[in-house]
Amino acid sequence: MGGLKLCSGADAVKKFQQAGWSIDRQKGSHVMLTKEGYEYTLSIPQHSELGPGLLRKVIKQAGLSVDEFNRL
Repeated sequence: MGGLKLCSGADAVKKFQQAGWSIDRQKGSHVMLTKEGYEYTLSIPQHSELGPGLLRKVIKQAGLSVDEFNRL
């Protein structure tokens, strides 16, 4: 089990897209991602680096582990 590798908002969106999430819309500086069968809409801010707490929360909402996210 590895640690969380921080990334930018744009990189996080790309990783979630690889995991099957699709861009639904963008409002301001946030990209909204959806995936069929999930009740959550992921909201990813387009910052140069996402904070570790926010990134862990979104990874959990997406149904992924930190290791799975790091491998994407």
